[in-house]
Amino acid sequence: MHLIATAPIAPIPARTRWAVAAGVGAALTAAWWLGDTAPYPYAQRGLLDVPLPFLTADRMDAVLQPRPGERMLEIGPGTGLQSLHVAPQLGPEGRLDVLDIQQEMLDHVMCRAGRDGLATIRPTRSDARELPYADGTFDAVYAVTALGEIPEPDRVLREAARVLAPGGRLVIGEFFDRHWIPLGRLHRLADAAGLHLTERRGPSPAYLARFRPCGADGPGHQSERLAHSDRDTNDGEA
Repeated sequence: MHLIATAPIAPIPARTRWAVAAGVGAALTAAWWLGDTAPYPYAQRGLLDVPLPFLTADRMDAVLQPRPGERMLEIGPGTGLQSLHVAPQLGPEGRLDVLDIQQEMLDHVMCRAGRDGLATIRPTRSDARELPYADGTFDAVYAVTALGEIPEPDRVLREAARVLAPGGRLVIGEFFDRHWIPLGRLHRLADAAGLHLTERRGPSPAYLARFRPCGADGPGHQSERLAHSDRDTNDGEA
């Protein structure tokens, strides 16, 4: 029998291991960033049910303030994470319209609503830049991590302002990703659409912001204007 002598394997230097790990991390980050397409692919829908930091249900309720009997519109409902939370708060006399460009997402929301016994959600497949609703239809409109995925967000904001009832409210939620809209940019777009900021919660990378149509400030709205209970001084101007 012949014995084959093998040389001992030298340990990999710590610096090399860190470099390899950093390279793998960078590659994964790049794949996530570049693969983050719009609209969000239905095949990756599982990620849409993961609650995001700062965009919690409690914060959403505090900013959106859903009330029984109201009619609301959600733009880009995804798989229904927000829809299934908001709709029950509108009560049996209220109504939540959900609008998406992808029929698969709408079907998914309605399937979940059926399982939960929610009969007050109405789906519409359409482009958010041309909302198929009459002026002044909704008490509130909201879009959470959706506005940045839609081309021409300025048109979406103008349409949202159009379909809001007098004194209505628009809530936008954004979380840092490839399509993130910094608060500073959103503020400028909203101003141009005739909307003014009344409340903001969370830092710029993960915030909820409420707007009202300009000129809608009655006595009951003055006290909430710019009531940023936990605002961050960095508005992410970009």
